Amino acid sequence: MSLFKKYVIFILLKEVRFFGLLALDTGIAPYYKKEGHSLKKRVISAVVLLIVTTACVFLSEASRVIFFAVAGICCAYELSHNLEKLQVYCCAWVMYVYIAMQAVLALLHAGSTLYIACLIAGVYLALFSGIVHKKVSGSGALYTLAGLAYPGFLFGIMMMISVSDIWLPSLVIGALSAWICDSFALFGGMAFGKHKVAPNVSPNKSVEGCICGALSSVLTGWLFHIIGVFPDLSLSVLIITALCASTLGQIGDLAESLIKRMIGIKDFSNLIPGHGGVFDRADSLLFSIPTAFICLHIAGL
Repeated sequence: MSLFKKYVIFILLKEVRFFGLLALDTGIAPYYKKEGHSLKKRVISAVVLLIVTTACVFLSEASRVIFFAVAGICCAYELSHNLEKLQVYCCAWVMYVYIAMQAVLALLHAGSTLYIACLIAGVYLALFSGIVHKKVSGSGALYTLAGLAYPGFLFGIMMMISVSDIWLPSLVIGALSAWICDSFALFGGMAFGKHKVAPNVSPNKSVEGCICGALSSVLTGWLFHIIGVFPDLSLSVLIITALCASTLGQIGDLAESLIKRMIGIKDFSNLIPGHGGVFDRADSLLFSIPTAFICLHIAGL
């Protein structure tokens, strides 16, 4: 099959991803055909998710926080459930309580002291669970700590961002930069890919593809500037923010691939028909959106 035909198929298979505002899923996974996942099922799921996501994000501040909290708890469940395949038993309720408390703090617009206290309490509970639960033990306690950090802490950051004054540019620039980067990385890898980035983690990702993805962020920032979506942001701020967000988004994608390889799974769950689990949809966004927020905050927005 020619490169042009592959790219046409790639464009036709682009669908709405879980956490997007108006973005499209840019992943072509050949195993969907092998496993019998139908395109119709993926499209229906994508449309439903687009409606739910858009409604939750734009309805109100509270709906955004609840949306990210529910997504975070789903990810925590998927992680703890799959770790059992390694005979590791996390104390999942510690992660659930931590994420729920982060949601409450976000809704109350709490200060940094309370966020720190919440994190410290989570660490104590995670270690305490290994002491009182024989099944959890030391390894389970350490994996519970890891779950507090990823995905727990990062979803807490997402909830904090969702109640900030710059939630809209942070979400939009972070999400779109990651997905456009994903598109260019795939196409660039198909066209020029020769050197593998991390063959033991993600064999299909190439250095050339990652470079193309990173360069696309310059185009993304320029398009934001030309369209005038965020008139308060200069061209340089838009480009730098998009570049940093897309680069960290690629690292987030690789980070989740690392965990799935360690466990020996392809998807964290089948909660979303044709798409895998919630954690599978959140990978790059947990890195790109907080990065966009930090860049905008440094720029003085």
